[in-house]
Amino acid sequence: MAKTFEIDGMNTEAGNPYLLGATVTANGCNFALFSRHASGVTLLLFNSHTALKPTHTITLDPRRNKTGDVWHIFVHDIIDGQYYGYMVDGPYKPLDGHRFNANKLLIDPYTTAIGGEYYWNETSAYGYDRSSPEGDLSFSAEKNINIKAKSMVVDESSFDWDDDKPLQIPMNDTIIYETHVRSLTRHDSSGVKHPGTYLGVIDMIPYLRDLGITTLELLPVQHFNELENFHTDPVTGEPLKNYWGYSTLAFFAPCSWYASDRVGITAVREFKEMVKALHQAGIELIIDVVYNHTGEGNEYGPTLSFRGLDNRVYYMLDHGRYYHNYSGCGNTLNCNHPVVKRLILDSLRYWVVDMHVDGFRFDLAAILGRDEHGNWMPNYSILTEISRDPILSTAKIIAEGWDAAGLYTVGGFPFGWAEWNGKFRDTSRSFIKGDPGVVPDIAKRLSGSADLFEQRKGNPYHSINFITAHDGFTLSDLVTYNEKHNERNGEGNGDGENQNLSWNCGAEGPTGDPAIGELRLRQMKNFMLMLMVSQGTPMLLGGDEIGFSKKGNNNTYCHDNELNWIDWGLKQDNKELFEFTRFMIRFRKKHPALRREHFFTGLDLAGNELPDISWHGLRPGDPDWSHESRVLAFMLDGATHETGASEPDNDIYIAFNSHWDEQLFILPAPVRGKKWHLAIDTFSRPGFASFGNERVLPTNGIRIKPRSAVILIDK
Repeated sequence: MAKTFEIDGMNTEAGNPYLLGATVTANGCNFALFSRHASGVTLLLFNSHTALKPTHTITLDPRRNKTGDVWHIFVHDIIDGQYYGYMVDGPYKPLDGHRFNANKLLIDPYTTAIGGEYYWNETSAYGYDRSSPEGDLSFSAEKNINIKAKSMVVDESSFDWDDDKPLQIPMNDTIIYETHVRSLTRHDSSGVKHPGTYLGVIDMIPYLRDLGITTLELLPVQHFNELENFHTDPVTGEPLKNYWGYSTLAFFAPCSWYASDRVGITAVREFKEMVKALHQAGIELIIDVVYNHTGEGNEYGPTLSFRGLDNRVYYMLDHGRYYHNYSGCGNTLNCNHPVVKRLILDSLRYWVVDMHVDGFRFDLAAILGRDEHGNWMPNYSILTEISRDPILSTAKIIAEGWDAAGLYTVGGFPFGWAEWNGKFRDTSRSFIKGDPGVVPDIAKRLSGSADLFEQRKGNPYHSINFITAHDGFTLSDLVTYNEKHNERNGEGNGDGENQNLSWNCGAEGPTGDPAIGELRLRQMKNFMLMLMVSQGTPMLLGGDEIGFSKKGNNNTYCHDNELNWIDWGLKQDNKELFEFTRFMIRFRKKHPALRREHFFTGLDLAGNELPDISWHGLRPGDPDWSHESRVLAFMLDGATHETGASEPDNDIYIAFNSHWDEQLFILPAPVRGKKWHLAIDTFSRPGFASFGNERVLPTNGIRIKPRSAVILIDK
């Protein structure tokens, strides 16, 4: 029987170091915290997140409550919902990389819920004296309990999952819809009961099912401080926010900003309710995770958790005092240190096992492949451990294959990783707007980007194809603006990408010119068609299907307003675009030739005298790869030996005319006894024929109108 010690009125035991964080049992809670260089650790208990002082202060005895580098204690009678935090003592020597400050209440890195808010305009949030001429080399004696968010104890066994499990939809059948919890549900037009919340997402499930997507991808939901932005909107004077959330403070805790009552433990329950409801509707959930840096910023940032727990371990430091900034956000997490590796892997497993998420999109994932000196070493990094982990092996893992320091590694991730295909995005934009010299490259992107993925991956579905994402222009803005218009970000329009490969179709911004309006609609249809017929895994930006605009702002990370909140009234205003997008999703699902598991060979594996893919131009078998070419066509064999499906598909002919003049395409002969039927023509209204009502073509040629695309099927 464990020996009991009374500390500040609480019965305690030595505890154990195995499970980091706060682990609830029938008798109380085990607390365990890593810190290699700390000289002392104190656990503080609170009765609310607004409490100005703790109810109990429990100082850990290093002889009894420390094993190796883990500090631990078991406290009796602690239950679900208990608020707590740590104060950690140790050397304050910034030049040596140590920034301990026992005056600062710290968040537990393993906490699964956060209560309260952060106020970074208060001087006590910082480990140094902000008024001192010595800057970050000075020391702050102010305590921060009155302004600090607090960790919360969560009993994970209290939620009834029934028989829910991650859905494991095959990657080649996956269609991703990327959005943000508040963007999806905050606008009044959403009609949800709890706008801007996890519960609001549940109310949007019927819409998502009707659209036809298989997988919802949410921008960061791991806890962050939405109040960290100090800028103001120069137009409205309103304070700006960290809206997107790419600044994580707690890797296990769902963000309480999205809870109906803004309480951390409620966020845990409502997040689980959201996942369970999505799964019941047959929709997966992928969450965007940010393990490349934390929200503590550079040496002038606040001391909230990692910096005060063991700065030298958690961060990649530059000459001790400074932080390597491969993330562009002030610091870089030391991802391949054994302790940080464990933190990341434990966090990912928690979201799969306890929160039932189906996968992850890793922000600036190239950083996770850097060693402590910044060198790229993917096969010897946490990237390989993630893909080979026995719990994570069936989860979807998707990389953003670059970082803010110029490392671009698309196609270079270990086996098992899918990757955002930035080359698909850029080449598609160039081709659809009519740039010269891109026909050879667009053929590679349409056929699955074998040049990037075949050697290391072996499957086209590892390419995450997208035209737009949260970062950059929306689809509507891509055809409406030549230049970014980020004035409302308060940075003098200096932020955001300058090279957008966009085209305003003849007028900058909204216009009443009907011809320009028609062209913009057609171009958006062309983009949707290209996305849905390309081999790989398509990702659609939420709101693009109804023509949502951010008014030319391509970096809305800081706006909790109409620049990000999707206006669902546009579904009726832009009904034709919505109906076309929904049809293209259904068309992709109907035709396995568009969802191949393996790369094309160009050979006739079915013995029907048709290669799996053939390339064409204005004449059959004669593609124009020249610099001035703006046309391309290809045909897919629908035989089961080619597609891998259980039933044969139609042969499919797809042609793009990105030229400003009409072009006559002579068609390859269909299989004997069949004829070509027109399924989709982006120049026409509404742009598609319902299934079974495709019009037969009377001749062996088709005139494709300017800047449009067609799809033919044989039958």
